[in-house]
Amino acid sequence: MVTILGIESSCDDTSAAVIRDGVILSNVIAGQAVHERYGGVVPELASRAHQQNIIPVVHDALKQAGVSREELSAVAFTRGPGLLGSLLVGTSFAKGLSSALDIPMIEVNHLQAHVLAHFIKEDEGDTSQPSFPFLCLLVSGGNSQIILVKSYSVMEIIGQTIDDAAGEAFDKCAKVMGLGYPGGPVVDRLAKLGDPERFTFSKPRIEGYDYSFSGLKTSFLYFLRDELKEDADFIEKNRNDLCASLQKTIVDILMNKLYHATKDLRIKEVAVAGGVSANSGLRSAFEDYSRRYGWKIHIPKFAYTTDNAAMVAITGYHKYLDKQFCGPEVVPYARVSI
Repeated sequence: MVTILGIESSCDDTSAAVIRDGVILSNVIAGQAVHERYGGVVPELASRAHQQNIIPVVHDALKQAGVSREELSAVAFTRGPGLLGSLLVGTSFAKGLSSALDIPMIEVNHLQAHVLAHFIKEDEGDTSQPSFPFLCLLVSGGNSQIILVKSYSVMEIIGQTIDDAAGEAFDKCAKVMGLGYPGGPVVDRLAKLGDPERFTFSKPRIEGYDYSFSGLKTSFLYFLRDELKEDADFIEKNRNDLCASLQKTIVDILMNKLYHATKDLRIKEVAVAGGVSANSGLRSAFEDYSRRYGWKIHIPKFAYTTDNAAMVAITGYHKYLDKQFCGPEVVPYARVSI
């Protein structure tokens, strides 16, 4: 039996999870409401909150899993990318636990973990995992990438954003409309009440599989500026339609590139991962493309879309099988690719 404790602390969520032989036993997440008043994550406040949360979160994860510390085979932790102060808390805790229990440490790439979240088993009979090779659309606040996944450890980015990510476009446009932070979930909720064909926004013309969302963000801003000159209550009167049209535009941009990648590479096994994979419009588009083009799609449970330790633990599990351990000299990194 291989039992892995996963620790995730890359941004503002402190999370711990336990996985045994690929099956999830627990996944505990503590959020940080303190950032809402600032309209974004404040790194110093985030790291302080991680220090307060990590011990009780790990305790709860072990308790819910019914696993003692002595049963752990290894501790896996997010090394990066992310906020350095936040990552330091998780890394330091993993080092201390590894030393105290005399078990191996496993460093995990946060982006790779999002992809491998699809391999978390709910029970021993779960066979819903993707087959290699497959394409994964990784979309979050900081990343928009199309990844060719060849194995648990071999992944190739074939397309990525050259400026803003899709999640940033959602949040920044939401902020302009006064929807607060994080704005993506609010846009998604209001979009369900609006007409996605009401307004048209510019779509970038970028070669290959790369993305760009800065132009969309700028055109949305200028569109609102011009309309507000004519009617000061324009946003209030048209908020639902604005959200629906914005969401449709972002989803169309994401899916168009992904479709061409599947066609060119002749791959019909397709997954989506990252925080934006919780978006209902994107999930609906995946189901639509599956029906139209015969894709076999993999959409994660909502619990595995945002930052969570379950994805760190499953990545650690597969690295454990390959004996990919690290020493106590490792330090976190703020930026890194897959």
